Amino acid sequence: MGSGAAIPQWTSEPCIMGIDEAGRGPVLGPMVYGCLYCARSYEKTLSSLNFADSKTLKEEKREELFENLKADESIGWAVDIIDPRELSAKMLKKNKINLNEISHDSAIGLITKVLNMGVLLTEVYVDTVGDAEKYRTKLSERFPAVKFVVAKKADSLYPVVSGASIVAKVTRDRALQDWVLEETAEDLHKNFGSGYPGDPNTKAWLQHHKHLVFGFPTLVRFSWGTCTPYFKDIAEVLWESNETDADGSSSANGKRQLKLSNFGVTKSKRKIEEIESSGKGRCKFFMARKLEQVTQF
Repeated sequence: MGSGAAIPQWTSEPCIMGIDEAGRGPVLGPMVYGCLYCARSYEKTLSSLNFADSKTLKEEKREELFENLKADESIGWAVDIIDPRELSAKMLKKNKINLNEISHDSAIGLITKVLNMGVLLTEVYVDTVGDAEKYRTKLSERFPAVKFVVAKKADSLYPVVSGASIVAKVTRDRALQDWVLEETAEDLHKNFGSGYPGDPNTKAWLQHHKHLVFGFPTLVRFSWGTCTPYFKDIAEVLWESNETDADGSSSANGKRQLKLSNFGVTKSKRKIEEIESSGKGRCKFFMARKLEQVTQF
């Protein structure tokens, strides 16, 4: 039973849920959080369905098990697909949101979604992200009526989390397989390997697809430190900003020049330089014609 199906009668019984993710480490593609839930009375049957940690299964077996659980009317499931652009934007914004917080928010979102559907969740099993006890406390404070078990390798210990692991992994694999590159360069291709930083095919793909002005295609998580070495010779990009400085001050006419020097890579130690609008760094075309940006007409 997918998230869009009518809610079955068994959801009014006490239910258990498992939550796991796929794609936390890769530099390419989305991170996917998946959940699987069922009536507590179905737990013994669930244990006989041969679910296991998705990382220990071959692709064909994962696909088979995913189709089986989709067809099982005694099981519900849902996913949260977090786009690489969203990951990078959150991790690079002024008030940064780290990957653990993003993961926690995704898990909380899945629990909230299932509860709002009317499912009587009484126990939730989660593969830990960060300190297990702190994570359990955070979840318990948010959902006091639910018992939480947060553990390392939960996908190997609890069949309901193993099932969630399969849901997340197959969903991510299919998302990558069906990914349509938005960029229009003629030599783009999708032979990027596993997407993990250590994969030689992934490294070759990143090297081939880098652009010294525009960075990487949107498939890439710009916030990953893996991206840093590919931009040793990046172009200096300048743009005009009307925003005030971080301390609340501004230049005489409220404009300043900013330089993008590191493509948003978090591990770069270079600070973004701020050049007041004395003309330094501005395009000669605009300077020669004494052109200024107009915001009010």
